[in-house]
Amino acid sequence: MTERVARRPVNNLESLMVSLCEQTEGETVTVRNLLDAVGRRAYGPILLLLGFLSVSPLTLIPGATWLVAIVTLLISIQIVFGKKFPWVPRRLLNFEFNRDHLVAGVDGGRKYAKMIDHYVKPRLTFLTAPIVAPLIGLICVAAALVTIPLGLFPFGPLLPGLTILLFGLALTARDGVFLILAAAALTGAIIILVRVLPRVINVAQGLFG
Repeated sequence: MTERVARRPVNNLESLMVSLCEQTEGETVTVRNLLDAVGRRAYGPILLLLGFLSVSPLTLIPGATWLVAIVTLLISIQIVFGKKFPWVPRRLLNFEFNRDHLVAGVDGGRKYAKMIDHYVKPRLTFLTAPIVAPLIGLICVAAALVTIPLGLFPFGPLLPGLTILLFGLALTARDGVFLILAAAALTGAIIILVRVLPRVINVAQGLFG
């Protein structure tokens, strides 16, 4: 087994992708491996990770969209209540998937990450202050909840996943502009949910009725 390189700090989207590849190995990886790769002592990189997973090829794995949404919900609730370090149940931490999906997502998103990171910098930093964290947590809770019904439709979870990614990027880089963009993405996701709500109800009735 090869030695892993020392974990680099995650401070933007590209550094997240580099960490995910450098700090994981083997044919499969677990949620625990991913959290360890980005570090568990800051919420920004964790939300950035969850947002990236939400818009990556990993969501093609059956149930992965809802798994990421549940983990996001748990993390976001802890932000709301001011928990210093995030906690995730062991059963979710041990969920594993093929590493090839992760690598494919990183390879496909690298060039877009560089483009996005070019525009990220500390701005409107008061919006990322600790006092605002509970509000950000509440918005992330809403994004996770919206993801669950939208997960029934192709590309449905894209906007709420993008919301989480932008929030994570904003907190990591202390960029208030990206917080505003995240809020706009969530607004779009809610509008889509309202429009497809009758279909969601029909699908739910077909599954559970």
